[in-house]
Amino acid sequence: MGYRRDLFAPNEWYHCYTRSVERSPDTRDVFTDTIDSERFLQALHLANSTMPLRRSDLYRPKHEDILNLPRKNPLVRIGAYCLMPTHFHLLLKEQIEGGISRIMQTVGTAFSMYYNIKHTRIGNVFVKPFRSKHVADDVYFRHVINYIHLNPAELYEPRWKEGEVSDSAELERLLRSYHFSSLPDYLGTERAERNLLDQETIRLITDSEQSFSDLIKETRDFYREYEQDF
Repeated sequence: MGYRRDLFAPNEWYHCYTRSVERSPDTRDVFTDTIDSERFLQALHLANSTMPLRRSDLYRPKHEDILNLPRKNPLVRIGAYCLMPTHFHLLLKEQIEGGISRIMQTVGTAFSMYYNIKHTRIGNVFVKPFRSKHVADDVYFRHVINYIHLNPAELYEPRWKEGEVSDSAELERLLRSYHFSSLPDYLGTERAERNLLDQETIRLITDSEQSFSDLIKETRDFYREYEQDF
């Protein structure tokens, strides 16, 4: 995913995202395999340190063992994430100068090396440079977290952004159980993936309870207003 020339301000949140490079419908899905998705999260966790990523850490026997490894001097704080079949979203706050660019490059390189060997291909897996949007205020901050967490809704209710949801209860159940999003961690699920996230951000957001129907409506309105950003 490469270094960017953009400067990311320390202690400011940025919504970072990119998609797979493949154009063919048969090959553009990257995150459809549980093992591949877990490998990306493992790389994200291990790369979030000023210490170099050790490839040996990626070969521990269990996914949870890797995510439970302590990280010192993190490059970024991670506020939220979601892996979709063709793309991913990360909410990042830079802790040291160059931290966002550095972690994105390390994760992109580590995952591409793994993915290319496994799937017998060459080249980039994701479009680079990645895109980013500065989160300028608290209102946008809360909405972008909801937007990231509701991304999988399009897999189950393709027209939810147009206000068409056939079964709200089932959609809520599916989103709550979507494993490759940080939503379960915000809902209090005990799992190793919570170690990826900034705990202060989770506490801040979960202090204000919101019904699922209100969440859907507010996020849909947010998407319509800021659609050009995505």
